Amino acid sequence: METIYKVAFSFLNGLGSINARKVIAYSGGVEAFFREKKQNLLKVPGIGKNIIQKLDRDSALRDAEAELKFIEGNAIKVAFYLDENFPQRLLNCPDSPITLYYKGEIDFNASRILSVVGTRNATEYGRENCNKLIKALASHVEKTIIVSGLAYGIDICAHKAAMQYNLPTVAVVGHGFHLMYPAQHRKYAEEIIHSGAIITEFTSKSVIDPRHFVRRNRIVAGMADATLVMESARKGGSLTTAEIANSYNRDVFAFPGRSGDVYSQGCNHLIKTNQAHLVESVADIEYILGWENDLGKKDAVQSRMFVELSMEEGLIVDLLNNESKLGIDMLSIKSNLPMSRVSSLLLKMEFEGLIRALPGKIYSLTS
Repeated sequence: METIYKVAFSFLNGLGSINARKVIAYSGGVEAFFREKKQNLLKVPGIGKNIIQKLDRDSALRDAEAELKFIEGNAIKVAFYLDENFPQRLLNCPDSPITLYYKGEIDFNASRILSVVGTRNATEYGRENCNKLIKALASHVEKTIIVSGLAYGIDICAHKAAMQYNLPTVAVVGHGFHLMYPAQHRKYAEEIIHSGAIITEFTSKSVIDPRHFVRRNRIVAGMADATLVMESARKGGSLTTAEIANSYNRDVFAFPGRSGDVYSQGCNHLIKTNQAHLVESVADIEYILGWENDLGKKDAVQSRMFVELSMEEGLIVDLLNNESKLGIDMLSIKSNLPMSRVSSLLLKMEFEGLIRALPGKIYSLTS
């Protein structure tokens, strides 16, 4: 029954994801928000009369009821921001969606996720680099999830390479599941569902709108550890995705190209202005992100023998022992501790020799 309320947030006009989180917290839950009196919601910081006047919860629930029928009839899953199946990396992005819809079976919270983006007008150079890098990634760092946007050019190249080399892949689309754009990629979309997932924030009531694809980019950037720009002109959606990733404090990589090539200008600019790490092979990505060939668990027994751990420190050690390596974002999410507290703990534990800091704000236990 609670699902209808989660879906209804997709139909609330004028509220926005930041304010939605505020009113849910104030009301004490998703269902409770739809029963809360409007005058009480005015007490929530950022919720003014203009927002309240536009807040038609009854209409949103009616739309959600119809949408639920579509969801159930098309094997679509719902991921709400308070649910375990929601991409947890997005929780650190202030403008991330409240509700997502997806088809497929995949762990959105796997330990290694890379977004690969680029121009729709991919050259042979860009496609070849994309294919080679994902092939190398499959052999070096198994089960890395490749995220892209199902668009022409580099996007579809990344999805196809991931499937060819048996890596799971996620396509983030800018529309609901009542259609597929571009239509020529429908057959690839079906394959992606079987080897990963297609995910969107849009419902079956949505229409094709260029602005939706720009909004889609923040999900591409936010649900991954890093974003790789394979090829881009000086302006384009992939540069927007890179900018968003940087704003989320995520690593950005770019492949360099010849200075006179139109579709290398964007990547070269990102590198030149220190907005992206220069990448020429998968080894560069492994080094910056701290991904290694051997991703087995580390034995933390020696560390525990000589240092008396606090409860919070013990939690960090257990997480790193289970996952081998984790970024500070995921440590905060998995430990349910504030980012500031995790940062302080990591610094203290690094001084004590319990953990080591790797490039890309990744941490692991000492050997």
